[in-house]
Amino acid sequence: MEKYHHCPGSGAVFVLGIGPGDKKYRTLYAEEILSKCQALVGYHKYLELVRDHFEHKQIFSSGMGQEILRVEKALELAEEGLIVGVVSSGDPGIYGMAGLVLELMQKREKFLPVEIIPGVSAGQYLAAKVGAPLMLDFACVSLSDLLIAWEKIEGRLLALAQSDLVTVLYNPRSKKRTWQLKRAKEIFLRFRPPHTWVAIGKNLSLDREKFILTTLKDLNLEVVDMRTTLIIGNDTTQKLGDFLVSLRGYARKMT
Repeated sequence: MEKYHHCPGSGAVFVLGIGPGDKKYRTLYAEEILSKCQALVGYHKYLELVRDHFEHKQIFSSGMGQEILRVEKALELAEEGLIVGVVSSGDPGIYGMAGLVLELMQKREKFLPVEIIPGVSAGQYLAAKVGAPLMLDFACVSLSDLLIAWEKIEGRLLALAQSDLVTVLYNPRSKKRTWQLKRAKEIFLRFRPPHTWVAIGKNLSLDREKFILTTLKDLNLEVVDMRTTLIIGNDTTQKLGDFLVSLRGYARKMT
């Protein structure tokens, strides 16, 4: 799709990926669009991360689970002629707001100019901070069963554990969802060695940021919460010094 250039008097929606949290990880283009927006809509905790762009803007925030309400408000503001930014943490197309914006716009049958601004996802950020565990093929799975039946999620985990794909786990554990990660660990231990490396990242790019390198067998579920992302390695993932690396096969070319 062609990039949208705003014309005076017409509204537009920009679905903004703001990265893991700290503003230094926003893209230059995301910064440019944040400056141009006349209204910002988002989950209240994510909006706090772009407070430096609040001046002279309409702000609409709501809590967890109110994604539909937020997108409907964004579309209404855009239909009124405003340039609206829908704020999404990480990348808006990876467990973010991009799909819902497009889905609801189709449902309303009122098609507005829309552009999706990519951002650094939690999985990418964690991988970079701990080394290079995503050097080979990998997959991402959310352990949240709020929108998808657990049976389907478990089926995907079973397939991935057997495939030897490096696996990034999003939404691994919350105060109410405490058993899903335990089940995921059990599944991976059925098909992968107990010494398989695991990277844990908490509060990525924010205060109290923390990284843990451990093994599948020793993975402590109690240190994991909703602000945590995990990467489970495969049979090529090794610890080289302080870093995790999924070896891509270059060693064969160097011999």
